[in-house]
Formats: sequence, structure tokens, C-alpha cells
Amino acid sequence: MDQLLRVMNFNVSADGIGAGEHQSLEQPFGLGQAERLFAWAGATASWPRRTEPGGSRGLDDYFTRDFPRNIGAEIMGRNKFGPQRGPWQDHEWRGWWGEEPPFRTPVFVMTHHERPSFTLSDTTFHFVDGAPAAVLERAREAARGKDVRLGGGVTTVRQFLDAGLVDTLHVAVAPVTLGSGLRLWDSPDELLDRFHLEIVPSASGVTHHLFWRR
Repeated sequence: MDQLLRVMNFNVSADGIGAGEHQSLEQPFGLGQAERLFAWAGATASWPRRTEPGGSRGLDDYFTRDFPRNIGAEIMGRNKFGPQRGPWQDHEWRGWWGEEPPFRTPVFVMTHHERPSFTLSDTTFHFVDGAPAAVLERAREAARGKDVRLGGGVTTVRQFLDAGLVDTLHVAVAPVTLGSGLRLWDSPDELLDRFHLEIVPSASGVTHHLFWRR
């Protein structure tokens, strides 16, 4: 069975923006209403960082629950790992997620400035400089037969889409307009030459866009 490269639970605004402008340590998704993009997942019963009982069930909960299924490795861009740009000034920075990152697999961080790998809990971060196809090859080897998840951000997802490497893509489109920022698309129709698309509305107000390779 082929190992798929999957984009899962990727969040954009109604105008196709996945992160607002001026990302920083204090504002990891940029200024504006960017936090509203992923509010649907945080409201579900299966949200892994939920500290109180309750939460929604149904379609949103299904996608939240499905996030780790059959995933053996993750690829992400440098900007998703942290707010630093250019050469690493602070090797003490080990990601947004604390001592127990949610990935529980090897994670390959794409960067032109490599640094030593390190492990937190059951997640090992590797810092790699290479073309998307070469990074995917390493991730597939580390995944040991399971699928590879492409975690983002927007620039990284676009790189892999442009290289024709993405097999399935799930984008949750939130009912909010950001106006400016990092844009995944002007319209999801841009991908229809390469993907089938089914759009499924949710009671939360988001619309789940499900793409699979033609």
C-alpha cells in the first residue's frame, strides 16, 4: 500500500488566508482574527488539550479524532516551528508545544539553517535543508510504512502542492475574512485540475474542503 502525503485539518479564512500578518512569539498566527480559524477544532470533545468535559461531537469531532490516524511522520516549515528567522540565535527554543508536543512521530522541519536534532517526549525534531521531494523521501523512510502528514504553514503546503507531491488535502474554511496575510489560494477551484473536491458544511460554520488526487 502506498504511503500518502496528507494535509489534515489545515485552517484558512473565507478569503483563503492561513495566517495573519506580523507573526511573532506573542501572536503565532499573526494579528487580526487568525485564532478564529481553528476555533472549531478546539471546541470538539476530542481536542487533545481539552481540560474540561464536554465539547462538540459530529463532523468536526471526527476530523479532530482522525488527525493522528496512520501518521508515521510530519513535515513542517520553519515558520510553523517557531518565530525565529535566519540563523538560529536561540537553540533553547524547542517549539510552541512545551515538553509534550502533539505529534508523537518524527518531525522534519524544513529550514535553510540546520541545527542538531532533539527529542521531546515521543517526538523527535529533525532540521533539514532540501527540496520537497528529498524531504518527503526522508519522512517516508522514518514513517515506516505509515502516511506522512504535511503540517504547514501556508508556504510549505504551497511548495508541496506546486511539486505535485500532495495526495490528499483537508482544508477547514472558517466564516471569517482576514483581508491580508499568507494566502493558500484565491479560490479552491485553482486545485481542480489536479484534485477532486467535495465540500461538506459543518454545524460550527466551517466548511470542510476534501481534496484527493485525480
